[in-house]
Amino acid sequence: MPAAHGIQLPPLSLPPQLRGLPIVPLLLTLAASGIALHLFRTWWRLRHVPGPIWANFTNIQRVLWVTTGRSHEIHRDMHTKYGEVVRFAPNMVSLGNPAWIPQLYPIRPGFPKSDFYRVLMPFTRTGGALPAVFNTRDEELHKKIKSPIAPLFSLSNTLPLEVFVDKTISVMMEQLDKRFVDSGAVFDLSEWLQYFAFDVMGTLTFSKRYGFLEEGRDVNSMLSTIWQYMKRAAPYTQIPWFDDIWNKTNFMAMFRSASGFTILGLVAKHIADRKAARITGKGADHGRGDRDMLSQFFELTTNNASLPPWCVTAWTFSNVIAGSDSTAIIMKTVWFNLLAYPDTLNRLRAELLEADRAAEGGLTKPYPSWKDVCDLPYLDAVIQEGLRMHPPFCLPLERVVPKGGIAIGGNFFPEGTVLGMSPYVANRHVPTFGEDAEIWNPDRWMVPKELRQRREAAIMSFGAGRRVCLGRHIAMLELKKIVPALVLRYEFDLIDHKRYVVENHWFFRQYGIDVKARRRVEAESEKKTILVSA
Repeated sequence: MPAAHGIQLPPLSLPPQLRGLPIVPLLLTLAASGIALHLFRTWWRLRHVPGPIWANFTNIQRVLWVTTGRSHEIHRDMHTKYGEVVRFAPNMVSLGNPAWIPQLYPIRPGFPKSDFYRVLMPFTRTGGALPAVFNTRDEELHKKIKSPIAPLFSLSNTLPLEVFVDKTISVMMEQLDKRFVDSGAVFDLSEWLQYFAFDVMGTLTFSKRYGFLEEGRDVNSMLSTIWQYMKRAAPYTQIPWFDDIWNKTNFMAMFRSASGFTILGLVAKHIADRKAARITGKGADHGRGDRDMLSQFFELTTNNASLPPWCVTAWTFSNVIAGSDSTAIIMKTVWFNLLAYPDTLNRLRAELLEADRAAEGGLTKPYPSWKDVCDLPYLDAVIQEGLRMHPPFCLPLERVVPKGGIAIGGNFFPEGTVLGMSPYVANRHVPTFGEDAEIWNPDRWMVPKELRQRREAAIMSFGAGRRVCLGRHIAMLELKKIVPALVLRYEFDLIDHKRYVVENHWFFRQYGIDVKARRRVEAESEKKTILVSA
């Protein structure tokens, strides 16, 4: 051996008891022993939790579940087979009883989100991974960027937006009449509900629609881009360490578009246009009496120097993605089931017509107002059942067990364990929602107050606890506007319920609500009252 600093090093040698043994078999034996010990420790930590055998040792199985597009059904089946507590991965346990929501998703801080959410951060070469209210895991940062905008999404601030929902409904009605009612052509209602939800949020955020309804298509491939982003990200949520290597490094971004880059480009363009308008004073703020959300985002950062400079981009990105797609998913669920179960549609229409007769001067024209319909019991039951049947997010909402561990449902989970509850699984919990939890039944909400409140508390569609969805009031406003408007104006004939397709890649994708539409006789007299906004 060469000397180091003049000191002669002794030759390397094996311990006497190992001399003479073949070195390769020895190394293989040591490696195998190390792997076996690691697997034993992995299994031992959560050995009391039942689940498929491979879940004890690897995440591969749950990655494959997600790639099928029907992981929500697989997760439900796993809970049916193994019970309310199921091991999905070496360090991940899925819970199925909504009675445990307050423990898993408390109002207090200290039960942080897992690395699952890091995958959902869009990445650029210049800015790195962009946090947002939904995906940030840092509790202090979450509070810092949520608190300023929370009042914008309150019910009191949401209701003044109703006029813009009405204008978007008018555009939708005009297009449906012109394209399909007069011609009797078959069309996919799910597409038009998606267009409606996005154009509403475009109006609320930017004071202008994206143009989906007017053009009757996916303008600038915005919808397909969002879907491909979600489809690409979903499997990585099950192995977030690999996402860090494969999707969120500048080196990998040299060879392909970074995750979320196209959507961020759209957001950046709107922000740049607004900045230019603010400088020139032309078209900066228009729409409702005060300002749209983007202008209010700018104002918040101007008045709060402690906010990060990327806040406007993060808030706007969230509006574009989650603020539209999630509402559209619920709209499609409601309408497919109303058409597939026509007795419920007829009952809803009867309630609306009765409300029209009972109200002094009738329901507001051309479309029922929020105050006309917000408390109608069967409409509310229909919306609640839509929320229950197909929540927008259908993978477990993961949290990390804090220091000291936690006991839930008679099981103790040590510190660092990832726990999660799938909204799809929780929303179909038979002891909570009844033996018919798998099927559409709005009557499950027409029950005594105490049972209804218990079921409402069990719905996970908007999340729960301190991370509950900010935009839930906007979603409810849109739902309780568009559903009555369409019910009172049109008769839809569902061509074939088997054409309806649902895919789950974190977000649901639904299509195939193929219908023919005709004007209702009672609606014809209202035709001249429809005012179309440019």
